[in-house]
Amino acid sequence: MNTTSRTITGTLAVIFGLFLTILGIFKDLWVLIYGVPMVVIGIFIFLNKKEDNIEQIKGRENYKNK
Repeated sequence: MNTTSRTITGTLAVIFGLFLTILGIFKDLWVLIYGVPMVVIGIFIFLNKKEDNIEQIKGRENYKNK
């Protein structure tokens, strides 16, 4: 996931989660079950930079010799 898609997805998840959390506080408390985890997942997606690195394939030399 590159930086642009990570930023868009994380931002949308946080905004939608905050909307559900505010709606859950004022209207129905069961909506908090969906809102709070959505905020946490959105923040995790937004701050996860480890997925941007591309790892080298290990053990590739063994298949060339066969």
